[in-house]
Amino acid sequence: MAGRLEGKAALISGAAQGIGLAIARAYALEGARVFGLDINASALDIAFSRLNDETPQTVAWAECDVTDEIAVRKAIDQAQSELGCLDTLVCNAATLTPSVKVEDLSAEDWNRALSVNLTSAFLLSKYAVPYVRAAGGGSIVIVASQMGSVAWKGSSAYCATKGALIQFAKALAIDHVDDQIRANTLSPGGTLTQRLVTKFGNAQTAESEWGPMHPMGRLGQVDEIANGAVFLASDESSFMTGADLLMDGGYSAW
Repeated sequence: MAGRLEGKAALISGAAQGIGLAIARAYALEGARVFGLDINASALDIAFSRLNDETPQTVAWAECDVTDEIAVRKAIDQAQSELGCLDTLVCNAATLTPSVKVEDLSAEDWNRALSVNLTSAFLLSKYAVPYVRAAGGGSIVIVASQMGSVAWKGSSAYCATKGALIQFAKALAIDHVDDQIRANTLSPGGTLTQRLVTKFGNAQTAESEWGPMHPMGRLGQVDEIANGAVFLASDESSFMTGADLLMDGGYSAW
């Protein structure tokens, strides 16, 4: 049987680990050709070499600083060349920002969050859209967060950038609806990734302290979030654009 993404060609940023890697794997297993980007070249090499062994689909990758406009444009051109076309974009790159109040947050950390979390999605979309249009249309999936709709103490930069991504995707959707390009955000709740391990010290602490903050009583798993990304890239979501798909264990429903 053909996969749900058979014939599609996807570029995924922040693909070396966590949600980005899970999305890359899910896409490849569903039949898509995949091109991964990450600033961590060694982690990307290891992860995508393994992924290449797991699937018969084309899997390619390149180191890229997604805050660098020239690097982004070069990477997208390379993805187009290696995949043969480009009809799916996943903007997933994000940085870890200190958990402090606004008055204690440095301008450097604020600007870094804007650059990695928000501006990278703009740059990737700006240079991918012409290729997606040329392919006859496709899907742009921007990974936001439940923190784009609600807030949490010490997370002003993160919440601001994730909320902006939700609005950016809506504007992108309206701008390119005539190009048959759909743009949606995917908003995970707390998901067990290296990001949370770093924040809480270990996976057990992350689960015990952050999991109960969700009505379902646990953290999400990366494969669960990847399922949402598959849906948004597939024809199953063909009547969906400018929307935010919340997969947050009920967090925003409290």
